[in-house]
Amino acid sequence: MRHQKVALIGGSGFIGGHLVNALVELGKNVRVATRRRANAAHLTLLPIDVIEADVHDPSQLAAFVAEADAVINLVGILQGRRGDPYGPEFAKAHVELPRKIVAACESKGVRRLLHMSAIGADPQGPSMYLRSRGDGEKVIRDSALATTIFRSSVVFGPEDNLLNQFAFLERMFPVIPLACADAQFQPVFVGDVAKAIVNVLDLDAASGRVYELAGPKVYTLAELVRFAGAAIGKHSKIIKLPDSLGRLQAMTLEMAPGEPMMSRDNLDSMKTPSIASGPLSPELGIDEPASIEAIAPLYLTGLSSRSRFNAFRATAHR
Repeated sequence: MRHQKVALIGGSGFIGGHLVNALVELGKNVRVATRRRANAAHLTLLPIDVIEADVHDPSQLAAFVAEADAVINLVGILQGRRGDPYGPEFAKAHVELPRKIVAACESKGVRRLLHMSAIGADPQGPSMYLRSRGDGEKVIRDSALATTIFRSSVVFGPEDNLLNQFAFLERMFPVIPLACADAQFQPVFVGDVAKAIVNVLDLDAASGRVYELAGPKVYTLAELVRFAGAAIGKHSKIIKLPDSLGRLQAMTLEMAPGEPMMSRDNLDSMKTPSIASGPLSPELGIDEPASIEAIAPLYLTGLSSRSRFNAFRATAHR
């Protein structure tokens, strides 16, 4: 079934910007919800509708999804206050919002719902993040809608909060004390994430499926930090912290103003390897996932936006 009108929730973020471009290239009619229009200023030059709406308000959410053929939810957070089984921020973003989205779709007759989650999502998982992601998935699966869930490893690409953060640390500090240095990840290129989503949007066989999204190679956290440093010509010394010191470091960072660079819950999440259980499903249409070696140096070294974009397309075979 063709889904022409697509309503995107969480579309003004990192993954959303790339997904909007991919949807527009397919000729889809796209609308993006944002609480403040300025947050989506980078999207306003595209032929889409940017609509100010509080998606946590059921009436505004229902009005936003009305007349859409499909809804895509990309909302996710990495930090929040502590709680059992998770704090209020995780509950709001990962569980309550999916429940409201399902209700809005059902009330407006929208049958197709795609939902972004994470590898390791599990109601019994070791962290608030993974537990709330798991409960959010259950809300989606228990609905009567035609749903598809994507479980992603960490995502890299321009303006990511992964390799760019590691490169910043390498530039600033000759020595980096690193907690969970041996935690495992399988980074996936943001362009591949967007491609996977658009490739199954209109695929009837994708209804009821859960797809893992991951790149071609597994890395430890320490290896990712070293890679980011090597890409910019920096080679800080990495000191692997024992668990006790790692948690002390994370607790200290939680007390700093703004969103913490690392939290105790992040450490708990890293107890579960963020790696795929097998190769990517063929219907995702990603024959050769892009590697960080081919893509990341282009943005970590500060190429211009146009040069960087053209290089991404060339190296990723797009």
